[in-house]
Amino acid sequence: MNESVLEEKNVLGGPLLACSYAPLTGYFRDGCCSTQGEAGVAHLVCVKVTAEFLQFSFERGNDLGTPRPELRFRGLKPGDRWCLHVLRFVEALEADKAPRVVLASTHAEVLKYVALEDLKRCALDMQ
Repeated sequence: MNESVLEEKNVLGGPLLACSYAPLTGYFRDGCCSTQGEAGVAHLVCVKVTAEFLQFSFERGNDLGTPRPELRFRGLKPGDRWCLHVLRFVEALEADKAPRVVLASTHAEVLKYVALEDLKRCALDMQ
């Protein structure tokens, strides 16, 4: 794991935890919704996808269900965790189609686009 990932924070202010290694996710395919200090990285929301969300994304031109081996992407199925682009998450949230969020694995940069209160309403890891 890149050392800068160890310093990155989640939306709760704690260390950014891994999102998924199977499927391998993250902009850098390191299992984390990290930026690794790079500007413009936006795949920062760790979600657990649903069939409803996959259909929503497909209808908007982002087919996350079809395998793309040339991109090292096996295609997602309901229940998979994935580092989702923050703007796709916002779009899904506004359409009431947002998947569940793993707050401990969602990058703090997301708070520039989504209120913590909205993330908590979608959270898997809040009691």
